[in-house]
Amino acid sequence: MARFIFITGGVVSSLGKGLASAALGSLLQARGFSVRLRKLDPYLNVDPGTMSPFEHGEVFVTDDGAETDLDLGHYERFTGVPARKTDSISSGRIYTNVLEKERRGDYLGKTIQVVPHVTNEIKEFLKIGEDEVDFMLCEIGGTVGDIEGLPFFEAIRQFSHDKPRGESIFMHLTLLPYLAASGELKTKPTQHSVKELQSIGIAPDILVCRSEQPIPQKEREKIALFCNVRPDSVVPAYDLKSIYEAPLAYHREGLDQAVLDAFGISPAPRPNLDSWYDVADRVENPEGEVKVAIVGKYVQLEDAYKSIKEALTHGGMANRVKVIVEWVDSELFEREDPAPHLEGYDAILVPGGFGERGTEGKIKAAQFAREHKVPYLGICLGMQMAVIEAARNLAGFSTAGSEEFDHEAGEKRFEPVVYHLKEWVQGNKKVNRRPDDAKGGTMRLGAYDAVLSEGSRVAGIYGTTSIDERHRHRYEVDVKYRKPLEECGMLFSGMSPDGKLPEIVEWPDHPWFVGVQFHPELKSKPFAPHPLFRDFVRAAKESSRLV
Repeated sequence: MARFIFITGGVVSSLGKGLASAALGSLLQARGFSVRLRKLDPYLNVDPGTMSPFEHGEVFVTDDGAETDLDLGHYERFTGVPARKTDSISSGRIYTNVLEKERRGDYLGKTIQVVPHVTNEIKEFLKIGEDEVDFMLCEIGGTVGDIEGLPFFEAIRQFSHDKPRGESIFMHLTLLPYLAASGELKTKPTQHSVKELQSIGIAPDILVCRSEQPIPQKEREKIALFCNVRPDSVVPAYDLKSIYEAPLAYHREGLDQAVLDAFGISPAPRPNLDSWYDVADRVENPEGEVKVAIVGKYVQLEDAYKSIKEALTHGGMANRVKVIVEWVDSELFEREDPAPHLEGYDAILVPGGFGERGTEGKIKAAQFAREHKVPYLGICLGMQMAVIEAARNLAGFSTAGSEEFDHEAGEKRFEPVVYHLKEWVQGNKKVNRRPDDAKGGTMRLGAYDAVLSEGSRVAGIYGTTSIDERHRHRYEVDVKYRKPLEECGMLFSGMSPDGKLPEIVEWPDHPWFVGVQFHPELKSKPFAPHPLFRDFVRAAKESSRLV
């Protein structure tokens, strides 16, 4: 049975609970333990799939088709453990489950209440797969005191009491603000946050304290005294140059040892951190740099493309270069010539997105990359825009476009090179969708197989002709345009196993131009960079040398 670690936050949000959880998971793995990480989000959306990237940031997709919080991306990148649907839950999903049971009569006519019905549903979720790993790390979204988070805090309080003594602990992440005027670190916000937690029946075993300044031993002892924890369980968390320094930084401060001590695990297995030392070395000691332009529509919020930025960093590690990412608003090119804005970059990446806004700018970015022989990676919508660009400018389809934009406008303006996918096969089951279906969970989601053409660039990059990658989209390139586009030189180098759905296109006569319908960034890790990003950055490095 798993030991449970519940990670909560206080004082302010965005302190890095997800990163701390991921780093702790990787440290426990380094000591030989198996782990699984979970996120419990208090918001009332069923999942983040229908939320604006400006509202929530990136939606991370699992192999089994769950749309989840971006923290699950951290979990996967740091531990290598593929996330599942059962690793993410929201208040919306919990309440939906409870109400469905009530409608079926499962509660036998009882009055439905937060306690015990909602809290029991949360506890049942926590139990899933508990016999599969040594440690289950469960992060609670938001901060202590948030009204929507109260059922989750009550549920984990009950859950820890239901378990035998010593099988669950609480780790609380707080902020120690620094007042420059007085030159002091203030511990009072942390004390109040812990008091709030204690008032609902949870006593933290470990405090992780974010701080911009070194925390003197005297202050650590003061926090320990007033928050009722051991001094060696007050763990500093300082700002870092790279998130990939976090496992080593937390290990130096004794986080993993504090956790094992809290569980009474002694003697503690020695950690093997060689892979993290190698990652840190590659981040800190690059042998050059490349500049990559990400031409997108959500560039005002970098978290909207979190996994893409990290996958580029991983590609840089593999090539011993620092990848300098610059964000370019695709709407800019709808008014201006893209050339002056893109000429200084070693590579161009056009990511996914939804809706028509900014798409003409993405088409121009793809055209610039094709004509100027700049390495190009198009992901999801970025692939579709590259296909539309070729259809318009090379294949004679001057009105080539997407049904997505016609659907928004309520009129037919384009030759539908990209169309709304109405039917596909998921596992052994046929899935049918209509454009007017409900938005939530109705896309082609999760891992799907693809077959690569022998001798193609992508087959060489992957080292195989059979792959599986994660998808998140409603629209597909129509295979009926394959022949006229291939007559122009574009190669459809990856297809679904039944040959109906284009998965990858490339220009064989281009130094490096690949468009993929899936999201390769979701499977990239610092110690295992995704092959496409590794080779894309290599091409950018070669491009940089030619300048």
